[in-house]
Amino acid sequence: MTDFPLTRRRFGALAAAASFGPALPALAQAEDPLLQAQLSLIYPGSREEFDDALALIVARADRDMAAGLIRAHRFSRGQQHLINAALQSITGETIGSWFDWMLWQEANPEITPHPSYIEFTRRVLLDIDPNWAVFLEPETLSPEAMDIRLEEVTWGGVFLDGIPSLDNPELIGATEAEYMRGDDLVFGVSINGDARAYPLRIMGWHEMFNDVIGGVPVALAYCTLCGAGILFETQLEGRAEPLIFGSSGFLYRSNKLMFDRETHSLWNQFTGAPVQGPLRGSGVQLRERPIVIDSWANWRAAEPATRILSLNTGHDRDYGSGVVYRDYFASPRLMFPALADEGLHAVKDYVFGIRQFGGAKAWPLDAFAGGAVINDALQDRALVLIGDAETRTIRAYERGEATFTADGVALVDQDGATWQIGAEALTAQDGATLPRVAGHIAYWFAWNNYLGAETELYAVE
Repeated sequence: MTDFPLTRRRFGALAAAASFGPALPALAQAEDPLLQAQLSLIYPGSREEFDDALALIVARADRDMAAGLIRAHRFSRGQQHLINAALQSITGETIGSWFDWMLWQEANPEITPHPSYIEFTRRVLLDIDPNWAVFLEPETLSPEAMDIRLEEVTWGGVFLDGIPSLDNPELIGATEAEYMRGDDLVFGVSINGDARAYPLRIMGWHEMFNDVIGGVPVALAYCTLCGAGILFETQLEGRAEPLIFGSSGFLYRSNKLMFDRETHSLWNQFTGAPVQGPLRGSGVQLRERPIVIDSWANWRAAEPATRILSLNTGHDRDYGSGVVYRDYFASPRLMFPALADEGLHAVKDYVFGIRQFGGAKAWPLDAFAGGAVINDALQDRALVLIGDAETRTIRAYERGEATFTADGVALVDQDGATWQIGAEALTAQDGATLPRVAGHIAYWFAWNNYLGAETELYAVE
């Protein structure tokens, strides 16, 4: 998310980085001394004010001030070594970077921040972007009002809608897409026979589309940081209009927090559930729809009537092949902090995950090296997965009582019957069908971080 420059305003923390100067007027008076102390670490009027604030926090000798110090550590440039020493004093931990302090904080959920932390965080975030006020009403930020921890909500380097969604974007026919290379990857979707292709080289700049495919309102929530593009239905029962989603500019454990434009609730992109705001606690859950990543050449061959995004998006971006997030995708490291069990997989190993039927399971991408057909199950549902690791292409279907093997571009069951692989179902020669099951690709850290011990993991033989 840091591909985008700070174009709207240089917020107070950056000004404080250069030298000590007058604190922001709106922050000059604070009733709570600990609130004022935290603010003074980022907006100090003098070195003496900064030192006094840090001394007050250290003298308290309570880990409830760690969250405030960690947030200040990121923004109080030039003084991180002093804030780091204070953190070590009150926690007893020897940690150096903001990134590693955030990992420590994630690993210690039992530590509750001091009550002043909510207002401190509000003021810091509103100084970065005043438009975030729609998410930052104090009563919606308490631990009781959120399904995520406020202290783990971080700024992703962009402002509200700094990564603009594509809403009902312009589409063109496959033969018109002269800008596409055959090996460019696309998100392929087909609903009720309406086939669409959304190139990753475009969606990496937008991370969200709101569209209607085959008569069904849907949104693609693409978190580039966690490698996951998830397709959700957006028409909820009891609502006259589908929800329209955008990118908030906030992250939680290196996963984007999206928001709906009707209620301004924040949603976990990975789970499709609202975690803060008016819809939080309502029981709302977005239904996941099947989506696949495939090469443009393969998708076009399988779906010749497909339409694809036009380069005419209304935004000025470099949509060239392999441009967006090039360095991040090539690196084994994360850009923002998140824990994961690295004893099982590296943090940025790809997995294909399914959350259906009351359970969750992930299949490592390397299980599909060279192309593979895997007969497996999730909970009490028998599944068949067909994939190719080279293009990150995996589709899953219910298989009933059948067991499948590959036969070129089709499948053959145990009785020798041939089944065609379709975007929405497997189809036998006698017209019988087996439905597609929704799943998606993700980096291991994201799948493991959100599901942990709740998920099964397929063992590669």
